[in-house]
Amino acid sequence: MPCPLPLRGPVRETRRGFTRGARRGFTREALRGLARDGAPRWRSTAAVFTSMTALAATSLVPGPALAEPHAAPCALERTAAHHSEGVDTWNSAYVRPTHPLDAVMVFLSFPDARPLTTPAELAADHFPATSDFFERASYGRFTLRAHPQPRWIRMPHPSTSYAIQRDWDAEDRAAYLRDALAAADKQVDFSRYDIVYFVADPDAPGVDSDATKVVNLDTPLHADGKDIRRVVTVFEKHPPDRLVLAHETGHVFDLPDLYHRPSDGKGDWDTYVGDWDLMGSQFGLAPDLFAWHKWKLGWLDPHQVACVQGPGSTRLTLEPLGQGPDTVGPGVGAAAGAGAGAGAGAGAGAGAAGAAAGAAAAAGAAARGAAAAGSAARGAAAAGALAAGSGISMAAASKGVRAGASDPGASGPGGGSDVPLPGVSGSGAHLPGVSGSDTSGPDASGPDTSGSGAFAAPSTGAGLPDGRNFGAGRGAKLAVVPTGPDSALAFEVRAPGGNDGATCAQGVLVYRVHSGAASGGGPIEVVDAHPHTESCWEESVYPPLADAPVGLGESFTVPGENVRVEVEGRTPSGEWTVRITTG
Repeated sequence: MPCPLPLRGPVRETRRGFTRGARRGFTREALRGLARDGAPRWRSTAAVFTSMTALAATSLVPGPALAEPHAAPCALERTAAHHSEGVDTWNSAYVRPTHPLDAVMVFLSFPDARPLTTPAELAADHFPATSDFFERASYGRFTLRAHPQPRWIRMPHPSTSYAIQRDWDAEDRAAYLRDALAAADKQVDFSRYDIVYFVADPDAPGVDSDATKVVNLDTPLHADGKDIRRVVTVFEKHPPDRLVLAHETGHVFDLPDLYHRPSDGKGDWDTYVGDWDLMGSQFGLAPDLFAWHKWKLGWLDPHQVACVQGPGSTRLTLEPLGQGPDTVGPGVGAAAGAGAGAGAGAGAGAGAAGAAAGAAAAAGAAARGAAAAGSAARGAAAAGALAAGSGISMAAASKGVRAGASDPGASGPGGGSDVPLPGVSGSGAHLPGVSGSDTSGPDASGPDTSGSGAFAAPSTGAGLPDGRNFGAGRGAKLAVVPTGPDSALAFEVRAPGGNDGATCAQGVLVYRVHSGAASGGGPIEVVDAHPHTESCWEESVYPPLADAPVGLGESFTVPGENVRVEVEGRTPSGEWTVRITTG
């Protein structure tokens, strides 16, 4: 386990020094040593703790479990750990992305190099991709508005004088930030922005791409009457690692690193969460943010989090994480036709999902290939996109400087207080889609679905108190089982869709949450439902966890916990029916 990162000071929260291919290659070689004859161990029915069965809801349960309509009992307390996963209060030292935020991109050149790229090209490396990621992840509840400055701003000293590197000397880093702010403040009104990106010329000799990070400041910088408490310093190559700026921006919103950084720099970085969250790896096949993070950031309504407590069995429906109000989950048609039998429905759903996943993976590969196009073509495309108004405002807040004006000195072309969170206290109304005391039998309340392999979920027309419809992207996304004062188990459905377009395997993903663990120290760890198998060997950042979800028709007992999850079926509207048994 790496040492916890300090609460303040430089926080390097994205891996550098390894390309995706090199890092994956090292991982494959290491993993092949764990398999007989060097052959990959593909998913099989012999996985420990997993039983491949056609589930029938006919057994009696020992007693009712409680599914709270609001998640207060399951809202782990925020601790002093850096980027704590506690969700009972919000750390007011960080901006919460529940409303549109404006981000300025300041492009810095140096006396010892002439830039080979334009600000427009570098802006297009990161936007609108970063904004699009958060738009999808938040279900349209958050918009990140980028404001790239139109021209280079020249730093007063050569790039080599700042000794830029991953583990940056504090004095050199402070000098860089002071010079950058002083140079930019002549032209940028920082009072208009919530987030600051300082983007260095990637071709300057002293720039190290491994140094991209969020810098948290003990003593804030001050400009235009505003305190700047953190800055994203960007030293990426052109083109950059994909979604790197989305990862770094996640830290601006108090999200932790979920990767494991080996103390000796060797070994695998992705053992904690694999492909399953952007904060673990921006290269992941399914990089959408965990539902837990969406809860923390304010993107889930109270009714979308089910708190499962007490011994007994709880049946509920969960929507796929990537399914928003304006999307339709893949395989819905196959699920709707499952009435002929649970087995037939499972096969059809799996086939449809596999086809969707294959198509998504191909599209993702094509997109990754397009991202490596030459800079000349990218520059033209960037200029066109920016001119077309693709969510980016070029130089919207220059201080009395015309958009086309040139800088005479430029070189080259062109912890906080506790804030109670709404929806984590009180009892509220009954949670749609959850049966809190499921005891199958003639006296059980509600429709008898024994043996049907499906759950009679509310229709998509069932109204919520605020007038919106339940389901169709507004249903439950997260189920939580508390396991200790600072720990819980989380359950969510991952399937192709949204930011998870290239998901390797679909099903119910199980993970442990520890609010007392610091960023980089394993605050979230995915539980592998198929611990002796791997999947997507060539594409996954960590194949052993690529098939971690509990699939349709499977049951899984969480190791070390008296908790079992059964995935019973699919509803016509695309939700997954799940039974969680505790005690």
